Amino acid sequence: MAETRGGRPISASEQPTGADKAVAGKKQYFRRKKVCRFCVEKIDDINYKDVKTLSAFITERGKIVPRRLSGVCTPHQKRLSEAIKQARNIALLPFTTKL
Repeated sequence: MAETRGGRPISASEQPTGADKAVAGKKQYFRRKKVCRFCVEKIDDINYKDVKTLSAFITERGKIVPRRLSGVCTPHQKRLSEAIKQARNIALLPFTTKL
């Protein structure tokens, strides 16, 4: 039996498909805006000797975590990357991990 709209039958091209139903029933996720950890704690100088803080922004492979993932603002990200590079040069942080 064909569905009707306003007394007239709906053509096959106007009927909702399975994909339309999936989009309509799809749950929308609310993504919170990431805030800069250094701005919130009012930290202006990022010290290269603070290995514990710096290691939170390094992956297990030794790469610096990008801004879009860490949520750090641009000025702090620049200072953070410089501090990580300084700490690497004096062997406080590893360049890579052992495989």
